Parts: sequence; structure tokens; C-alpha cells
Amino acid sequence: MKAIQIKEYVKGPEDLQVRDLPTPDPKPTEYLIAIHASATNFFDLLQIRGKYQHQPAFPWIAGSEFAGVVLKTPTSLPGGKTPRFKAGDKVFGASQGGYATHVVCTEERLKRVPEGWSFADAAGVFVTAPTSYAGLVVRAGIKKGDWVLVHAAAGGVGLAAVQIAKAFGATVVATAGTQHKQDVARAFGADYAVDYRKSDWPEQVKKLTPKGRGVDIVYDPVGLIAQSMKCTAWNGRLLVVGFAAGDIEKMATNRILLKNVSVVGLHWGAYAINEPEMQDKVWDGIFDLVRQGKYRGTAFTDKEFVGLDTVPAALKALGGRDSWGKVVVKVPQEGGSKM
Repeated sequence: MKAIQIKEYVKGPEDLQVRDLPTPDPKPTEYLIAIHASATNFFDLLQIRGKYQHQPAFPWIAGSEFAGVVLKTPTSLPGGKTPRFKAGDKVFGASQGGYATHVVCTEERLKRVPEGWSFADAAGVFVTAPTSYAGLVVRAGIKKGDWVLVHAAAGGVGLAAVQIAKAFGATVVATAGTQHKQDVARAFGADYAVDYRKSDWPEQVKKLTPKGRGVDIVYDPVGLIAQSMKCTAWNGRLLVVGFAAGDIEKMATNRILLKNVSVVGLHWGAYAINEPEMQDKVWDGIFDLVRQGKYRGTAFTDKEFVGLDTVPAALKALGGRDSWGKVVVKVPQEGGSKM
């Protein structure tokens, strides 16, 4: 197989190299999958430089999210369970080693590609969709009639949040840093779009809401909770999803008290350890929205990346913030589909 193997940490994506390696031999509990699309993530940029909290032992293959076709199924699952997927099934998921033509993966890290979806769209769902669904539905208790402010709305989790909020009957105010990204957020369902680079953006958001009362939910993967308090309604819920801007915020708790608001965190990855039963509920909810036509893939389409040798360019596009949605690399298979 071909893969981007890391033998030592690199300065940046331009130093990544595609290598010929033996195709992995799956353990009795693993699937072997032929990858047709790999999605990029910010943590990939950190991991290849040795800056991420989870660093595999050298040598290792970069990347995580993927979509592809099952080649081999497990031969021995716990409790004699029958494998959920069979050879030939289209699946998506996440496992260390996504920047390759083949990957091995356990069943709990795999989902079936929705009917009619491309590999490119499915490759970018495993992280973003459940993060946004669990945040808005499980943690913030979104309901019809809510006003929802989605920061970095044209990003991967942002576009997921916009779609989920609309599906639950909310009015969505999106923030984005360029006109193009604002247009993208609107194309995915946002009712309004505001430029967060302008200092008066909280006032702009507040004016959009009924009688200037403010928004009911703030979805924040950036680190704008403190400023968002200026346009949050009484009984508002502020969701801390991440800190893409780089700084960890400190908040004046008296403001939380005065507005009667809730500030809640969302760490989707930790559900597998602390609340595993919630994972199936969240995914059932996501696939229900897909069946209703209320959720679609968010693959970046302004530029195409084909072949593992384009991973550095794809990561640069992601890191340079000039992309939207999920930047996905199509991975051609010899004699196979190139969807």
C-alpha cells in the first residue's frame, strides 16, 4: 500500500512523504478497509509536529478520518458477535493511519456510508457531526424556536451545527470572517451571517433577535464565550466546544449569574469512556436527519485534492484558514472507484 509514514517529527506538511509500505494485516477483531477518501483535521497538523496530546510511537501513519470499502471482516469478535459489516460495504470512520490506501479499524470506529453519499462527503463526518449533535441536542437542549449563534460557521463542526440547529427548528446566526464563508454558511441553512472581525459583531447579533433579547444558544469552537455573553439572552446556554483561536478564556462569573446563563462544555471523544451508551443515541439522531434530507456532507469543493501526494497541499489549505467545511483528499485505488 501507499501511506504517509512519520519516522520523525516534521516542521510542517510540506515535509510529508508518501511511502510504499506492506498492506496491514488486521487482527482477528479488526476490519481491513481500502480507503477512497481521507479527511484532514487540525489535530493532524499538531500530531505530525509532535504537538498533540496523543502521539503514537515511531514509525506511524498520519491521518485519522476516512471513507472506503471493507476488504476483510473480523474473524473473532467478543462474545462471538457477528460482524456488522461485510466485504464490499462502504464505510466511514476514524483510526490512526487515515493518510493511506489501506487501514485497519475496529467496528466501534466505523459507520455505514449513507445511501447516495460520496466517499468524499462521508470521510468528514465521523468527528464533526457527533460533536455538533451532542453539543446542541444533548448538552444545550436545543428546541424549536431557539435562536442559535454558531461561531466559525463555515468550518467543519460549524456547518454541522448550522444544519442540526435548522433541523430542530432554530433560527441560526452564523459568524464567519469572509463574505465567501458567510455565503457558504447561508447555503447550508444559516438565516443570518455576521463578520466576527468587526468589533461590534455582538451588537449586530443582538439586533437581529426578537426585541433585541439575544440568542438562546451559543455554539463556540473558537474561544469567543466572553464576548458572546454580550448578545446572550436570559437563560441562555453557552457551549464551549473548542479554542481554535488559540487562547483559553477566563470568564467573569458574575456575568454568568446576572444573565442566569449556563456555560457547558462538550468533549465528544470522552463519551466513549464516561457515557458510552450516549454514542448510539447521537448517531441514531444524525442518521435520522440524513434520512430526512436535513443533513448533508460538508466536503470543501472550491479546490480538488486527488492522491496522497496532495495531502500536504490539503493540510496547508486547512491550516491557512482559506478553506471551508472539511478539506478531503480523494484516494484512488488501483482498479477501484474514485468517488
